[in-house]
Amino acid sequence: MAPGALARLLVGRAAPTPLLARPFAAKARASRRPQEPDFPSEDEDDSAGGEVAAPTEGISKPLAEVLRELGKRVPESLVKTRVDDGFAIKYIPWHIVNKILNVHAPEWSGEVRSIVYSSDGKSVSVVYRVTLHGTDAEIYREATGTASVDDTGYGDPVQKAEAMAFRRACARLGLGLHLYHEDMS
Repeated sequence: MAPGALARLLVGRAAPTPLLARPFAAKARASRRPQEPDFPSEDEDDSAGGEVAAPTEGISKPLAEVLRELGKRVPESLVKTRVDDGFAIKYIPWHIVNKILNVHAPEWSGEVRSIVYSSDGKSVSVVYRVTLHGTDAEIYREATGTASVDDTGYGDPVQKAEAMAFRRACARLGLGLHLYHEDMS
């Protein structure tokens, strides 16, 4: 078997085409793409069972760097406003928060910890946990979100409560936290 062939089979990729065999436009694009990792060949791999570890270099960052990036102001163009009980409330849509996490903390994870309906059945509360994984540590924050079962303005009540809890957990990590402090000034 050719050197590196086993590694390519394990990760499901064909051998890369040499740059000289590609058309000119493909060469220009290839220079901007990150290089494919160089997996050890079958002979070089000394791990048990012949498994190849996936490269993680360049994906993670130190936790302090991630938190510093998340603590920056979110551009106004990404902030939305809704009126709730006569008050204008600024917020960042959950899908934008998700994208920001993907950029600055690519190894983040999130999970719904609980879903609880009130005893009278008029509201639902969700507890959500966001965990950031840095190269040196990990940190998590949890938050709750509550939605009225009667509110049918956007999605179902559990979806609304989850989105609210997700955004709040991210704010506890610094993402969009400035929006909460603007009301105080």
